[in-house]
Amino acid sequence: MGQEYSAPSPGAKFQVIGAGLPRTGTASFSAALAILLDGPVYHGGTQITLGPEHEVKTWLRVAAQWPPSTRASRESVKSLIAGRLRGFVATTDYPGLNYVQELVELYPDAKVTCTVRDVESWQKSMAVVGNAATKWFMRILFLPMPSLRYFPAFIDTVKDQWHGRYGETASPSEATYHRHMEWLREVVPEKRLVFFDVRDGWGPLCEILGVDVPNVPFPRVNDGEAIARSAAKQFRRALRRWMLIAGIIACVGYGVTWMMR
Repeated sequence: MGQEYSAPSPGAKFQVIGAGLPRTGTASFSAALAILLDGPVYHGGTQITLGPEHEVKTWLRVAAQWPPSTRASRESVKSLIAGRLRGFVATTDYPGLNYVQELVELYPDAKVTCTVRDVESWQKSMAVVGNAATKWFMRILFLPMPSLRYFPAFIDTVKDQWHGRYGETASPSEATYHRHMEWLREVVPEKRLVFFDVRDGWGPLCEILGVDVPNVPFPRVNDGEAIARSAAKQFRRALRRWMLIAGIIACVGYGVTWMMR
């Protein structure tokens, strides 16, 4: 989250499944993949908050069928995911990382790359972001905002899925991090799963992808700052929208009162 919305590019070949948890450098990873693979990357947090409503609505439809209990529901989930990722070279962050098992089946040639981070600092970072994303007033504040009006419902699905997979009912813990790694090893063939720390820069990532190191600096995106800037911007937009609505209501009320004199 905090970057710019990426539009799909017709004909783009899907090549990388980003399996790393949020707050593990997924924004930097996304920017690096866009450079190396020369195509748009589906960074989930950015796409669902800054994109058109069909983005978040699709993922809510997917979540409504999770976990799939029948072959039909599983195929429906895979079809919805494939439709949303068509035209992208990779996906990173949530919600894509929750559907790694489906993505592995959909894209048998894609590399599954999990971004990693020091577990203690990851937990602290997730606690900050989690608290900010679950403020009660957002349900009201974002009502007049396209896409963002669905964000609280999307966060609810994230909580349900994390509880179902990791047993978490509160803020993510170090146990969450380790359970995620265990789950990946269960659902991804060993030869397809690799791990990457964005602090290591181009070398390891280019080796993973089998490409040359580009002659540009490795992108270093501060997720925390980007999220804070984006959130502040969206809060201001929502407040202006509410002020406009209040102004319209006041004008209409004044007009009705004047006509009734």
